[in-house]
Amino acid sequence: MPTREEAWELLREYTKGDSLRRHAVAVETAMRACAARYGGDTADPDEWGMAGLLHDFDYEMYPTAEEHPFKGSEIMRERGYPEHIRRAIMGHATYTGVERDTEMAKALFATDELCGFLVACALVRPDKSLDGLEVKSVKKKLKDKAFARSVNRDDIHQGVAELGVDLDEHIQFVIDALRPVQAEIGLNSGKGAP
Repeated sequence: MPTREEAWELLREYTKGDSLRRHAVAVETAMRACAARYGGDTADPDEWGMAGLLHDFDYEMYPTAEEHPFKGSEIMRERGYPEHIRRAIMGHATYTGVERDTEMAKALFATDELCGFLVACALVRPDKSLDGLEVKSVKKKLKDKAFARSVNRDDIHQGVAELGVDLDEHIQFVIDALRPVQAEIGLNSGKGAP
């Protein structure tokens, strides 16, 4: 099993842009929290985090539906990443046809788009922070199709349904998970600029 440092280097090798790297760290962080909440006693937060960190590592170089995440899965296989992590990553893209049949895969799907949306919500706030961001504000923005229009709202709703959790509860859970890493994901942490 590759280490987190090796996973980070793989991300850096294929992803040059800060925005996608920050998104990777956000999803990694949310997935680590999800491991404890949804994975049971046997869930390894490092593995869940790795699925989050690497879910889009190939997207910058292979952005088409014909290539992403297929190319990434093949690269990960060649570098020794286990099947269950690669399968969870394959499942985060609905068009792959790979069933989300583990809690890890369901959690990845439920956090991916939501992490991006929460960062967008924070960036339009005066403090550019998740501090004080409320679920009702997030839900109001979810209804505004012009806001963060690249975020797939259907995936967010389908993700919480598959995970079997309440939307409000999941939004709050992910906000809480991301607050400690705000500076790393391009937000203010209540202490000034990131």
